[in-house]
This record gives sequence, C-alpha cells and structure tokens, in this order.
Amino acid sequence: MSESDSNIVEVVARVYVEDLNAALPLYQQLSGGGDPHRFGFRDIQLAKIGSFLLIQGADEEVRSHTATIAVRDISLVEAAISEAGGALLEGPTPGPNGPRLIARHPDGNIIEYIQRSNLERS
Repeated sequence: MSESDSNIVEVVARVYVEDLNAALPLYQQLSGGGDPHRFGFRDIQLAKIGSFLLIQGADEEVRSHTATIAVRDISLVEAAISEAGGALLEGPTPGPNGPRLIARHPDGNIIEYIQRSNLERS
C-alpha cells in the first residue's frame, strides 16, 4: 500500500497547555505562521495550528489519549480496531471537526481518530 492509499491523512501532536492564548505564538512560529483553527469541545478549548493540537482544560481521561489521527474514512478505523481485538471507547459520534472515535488498541494505547472534514484548516 502506498502512502497515497493510506487512510491516515495526518498525525497530530497533542500539546496540553495551561493558557491557550499564551502558548499559541510559539506554535504558530514553529508551524510557519497562519491562523489557528480554534474550537471548543465539552469543557475543553482547542487550537489546531500546523501539526499541533493545543488543548487547554484537559482532564486525566483526555490526557490519556496518545495521539489524534485524521483519517479519510472512520468506518475503516472502526473495522480495523475491532478485527485487531481493540475496543471502541467512544463513538463514532459527530465532533466539532467531523466524525470521531476514541479507541483502545490491543497494546493499550488510547487514540482519538477524526474523519477529515474541517481539518484541512491548519
């Protein structure tokens, strides 16, 4: 399978911050500028800038997520996780940037998957 055939579009580094506004300038500079895509989800404030996802207000459950991965088709992820013996912890459900799910892989890692829709903004 070539990279262009991959269901994975982007792996996003999750960065937990105390103050989103104070943290953004550094990550904007590291990402080459541009405006962040800011949004809220539950009690959390987030900003995606380049390949970084800055997260303010995360509790221990959210901090347990190893990565956020943008995919073309969330149903392929759901099938792969199930076939591998993993567990779907949440979803698939609608999210602020498209359908999302949280999965525990058989190795214990917890990963958030988002079907790419609005993630083109970076």
